[in-house]
Order: sequence, then structure tokens, then C-alpha cells
Amino acid sequence: MKENLVLASASPRRREIFTMLGLDFTVQAADIAEAVAPGLPPEETVMSLAAQKAAAVKGCMGDSQRTIVGADTVFFQNRIFGKPKSFQEAFSMLSALSGNTHQVYTGVCILSAKGQESLFFERTDVTFFPLTQEEIWNYIHEEKPFDKAGSYGIQGKAAVFVEKIQGDFFNVVGFPAARFIRKLRTLEK
Repeated sequence: MKENLVLASASPRRREIFTMLGLDFTVQAADIAEAVAPGLPPEETVMSLAAQKAAAVKGCMGDSQRTIVGADTVFFQNRIFGKPKSFQEAFSMLSALSGNTHQVYTGVCILSAKGQESLFFERTDVTFFPLTQEEIWNYIHEEKPFDKAGSYGIQGKAAVFVEKIQGDFFNVVGFPAARFIRKLRTLEK
């Protein structure tokens, strides 16, 4: 499927997924404050942020006849885990995830060139093996996961932390590829 898309995200993982899918796209990162009302459930948080990103890029492009795609991912386990700001915060996140199941939510907003909108989220459950403090610190110091929600990338060295997943693997990487393509096809009709 070829489509004239604008990815409203600076995420290298989303770019990789779009490239893997064979999509014709450009990247224009959205410059937003990423603010949402406190207390929103994770699915509403990611959909709100995805919509904000898509709208911001659409606003910069004027009357462009291109389809804009905004996305945002968070990890959730009784609280939302975004990107860590320090080694200690990354350690705290991974310690909380150790031996437990958490949810990964990605919100996607598609603003089609025809003026249609599709807003949805995908949820994947991820269960970690119990991790030692040494494993966690070694991972953080080697990988410096400050650009990753939840402090880890499932597609890299953190793959050995994962006991099982239930749902879309690519959602955990940062973008629900299969569901996105199906929504995009629906908008094209």
C-alpha cells in the first residue's frame, strides 16, 4: 500500500515501522506541550496526545492534501509511565515492571486528505520475568533508555525481560501497524 502520509512524530521506531510497511511518508514532528487533563485513563491520554500531534502538524501544513498521522504511546501499571528523565527514574520504572504485567497503550489519530478522521487506541499486555537490580542497572547504563516510554525497548536488549505478551508486538515497539493499515484502508474507501 502506498500513501502520501505525514508522520507527526519524531520517534525513530515509528519511522522504522512505516518504512517496514512500505509506506510513502515524510516526517514532521509535532511541537506540542503534551499536556492532558490529570486523571485521564491511559487510553484517553494517548488518543488525546495523538490528536494534538496530528492537529498541530495539520495546522502547520495549511490546505495540504496529505494524510496526517499522529501517535503517542504510554506504559501503564497503576500509573502512566512515560519516558524517564534520569537513571533513577528508569530504575524505578523497570523495578515496578519486574515480575509483573503492564499494559502498553498507543493512541493513533489519522486525519485523511479527504477530511476524515480516525481516532483509536491499541492495548497490549506485557509480562516481565522478575529482574535483579544488577540486570536493571546494567540495561539502563548500556541502553540509556531515556527516549523510550516505560524505560525499555522490546525490540532490543530488553527482549530478554519479557516472559510473554498478549496483543500486538508492534504496539509495544510504538505503533500498532496492523490496526493502522486496516483503519487507513477504511478511510480510503
